[in-house]
Amino acid sequence: MTVVESTLETVFRMESARIIATVARIVRDVGIAEELAQDALVSALEQWPRSGVPDSPGAWLTAAAKHRAVDLVRRRETYARKLAEVGRTLSEESYDPEPSGPGDIDDDVLRLVFTTCHPVLSADARAALTLRLVGGLRTDEIARAFLVPEATVAARITRAKRTLAKEGVEFEVPYGEERAARLGSVLEVVYLIFNEGYAATAGDDLLRPGLCEDALRLARGLAALMPAESEAHGLSALLELQASRIPARTGPDGRPVLLADQNRSRWNRLLTRRGYAALARAGDGRSYGPYALQAAIAACHARAASYEETDWATIAALYGRLGALTPSPVVELNRAVAVSMTEGPAAALALVDALAAEPALARYHLLPSVRGDLLARLGRTEEARAEFERAAALTRNESERELLLGRAGEATGARAEESRHGAP
Repeated sequence: MTVVESTLETVFRMESARIIATVARIVRDVGIAEELAQDALVSALEQWPRSGVPDSPGAWLTAAAKHRAVDLVRRRETYARKLAEVGRTLSEESYDPEPSGPGDIDDDVLRLVFTTCHPVLSADARAALTLRLVGGLRTDEIARAFLVPEATVAARITRAKRTLAKEGVEFEVPYGEERAARLGSVLEVVYLIFNEGYAATAGDDLLRPGLCEDALRLARGLAALMPAESEAHGLSALLELQASRIPARTGPDGRPVLLADQNRSRWNRLLTRRGYAALARAGDGRSYGPYALQAAIAACHARAASYEETDWATIAALYGRLGALTPSPVVELNRAVAVSMTEGPAAALALVDALAAEPALARYHLLPSVRGDLLARLGRTEEARAEFERAAALTRNESERELLLGRAGEATGARAEESRHGAP
């Protein structure tokens, strides 16, 4: 891959949501908007190697896609009606897709999110389409996130785009009851986009900061748009607090750093304060919804001066409340980690072993990873090594794989040390 191609790939990953959203406002069809964005990408691949990368590559791609959108509208027989819908000043619009400031709401992207989360689509289709168009994820990455075959995700995305076109879904941010009806789906998808950026399911890097930034911007926009919605503030708080740890999650060599080993002075205190403020707006602790509860857990970590000083008892209790609201084997696995810090690894191992038969966790690499950690703490090093190796085989993220294989090696080393000293 050439330098120009690598640059273009990176820029398109970062800007594709804004490009598609901007074009969708003109053509009123997200499927066509994605095709036009891809056309602009092809044009860049043809032109940039000769002319060089533009000073504002995102603006160049957006301009190219918009020109194609305007040409398409003009070719349609219904051009006059379409022109009236989108306004009479298309040619006078700025081609700069950048928001005016880092905290501003990107209206077109927000419209795109609400459109791809329309209730005419199934929940699975909404998530897949939004992750594709807004998150910029490939089909295989979405499949990995949902633990389903790639072909299934591809079919969902295709059907979703056809359904939106067939039903004539408006490209807009809805109001009143309709907005409230879509909110849960929108929050879920923004959460999934952030998670993919925070812990990438595949690739060489643990983090994809661009996705985290997009999700943060969307979460802040949703909270500003719906100030009375507790869970909008809860999600915003959760993402702010999680994002605050990003600077410490990898070392100078790019390798992952476990929470227990992170240098907390590197945590972003501005984001931490923003998270606390958003959590306060989510209401009192007794009425917290699922996102606010997760934010409260993240706040416990943020307030602790060290890993050892973390209020693990409160975290375990919060996970218990979260599991009661939204039963999930992943929540139970996280609760087991907190239990291990309050009641010891043996008590937690019993909880983890009870999850072994859960179909949803059959290929979830964190299950054997947590189990390996608990076994290592119990001195069962050979079993721990096997669990870390199993976890490494399940993950598709190279950084995580290296970390897990390193932990397997540590367990092997510990076992060898025990043998030299005559340990049983």
